[in-house]
Amino acid sequence: MEAVAPFWELTRVRPAGTVWMMDVASTDGDIARAITACAPGIDPVAEAELYRRFAPRVRLYGLRHLRDEDAARDLVQQVLLLTITKLREGAIRDADQIASFILGTSRTMAIDLKRQERRRERLRDTYLRPDLTSETGESWLELDRLEACMARLPERDRLVVLLTCYAERSAADVGREMGVSEGNVRVIRHRAIQRLRSCVTTREAVPDGPM
Repeated sequence: MEAVAPFWELTRVRPAGTVWMMDVASTDGDIARAITACAPGIDPVAEAELYRRFAPRVRLYGLRHLRDEDAARDLVQQVLLLTITKLREGAIRDADQIASFILGTSRTMAIDLKRQERRRERLRDTYLRPDLTSETGESWLELDRLEACMARLPERDRLVVLLTCYAERSAADVGREMGVSEGNVRVIRHRAIQRLRSCVTTREAVPDGPM
């Protein structure tokens, strides 16, 4: 059987795409360097070990700050996918600080997820009346549909809706910013809301392109 060199020797110089066995005493930095050193190839052993070590930590962070199991799992996937991608690209300069990088990424992504959830809740409260929600109680499906309908609005209409309802700007402020009258802003908003409600209540698939 061919002898396997110690991990610290294998990570010095090796052909791109070569996969090596992990040493039991390897540090987090060793694992990070192994992933980078394998580029443009993939080191499944090192990447799996990185996931094994950090997935539980990221999940616990997600549970603590997002308070939802599914959201915590999504956080794990997003954080570690980004981390591995950055390592493959050689974008993480100090491999020994990989734990700090993952923690910082977890914090940033958790904040983004919470902001996204707050935005979805505000959209739901603004545009989804109780009689418009799914009979099955799967309100998240209605939110996905609402966001797809929002994307189909003309840019001016979508901006008015977001500024007046989501950002809670007054019609007068929005009108001054967009160069239109306050009354025109109210008309645009009213018509946009009617389009959104019509789009949401249509049970057919939401087509691409503007409404």
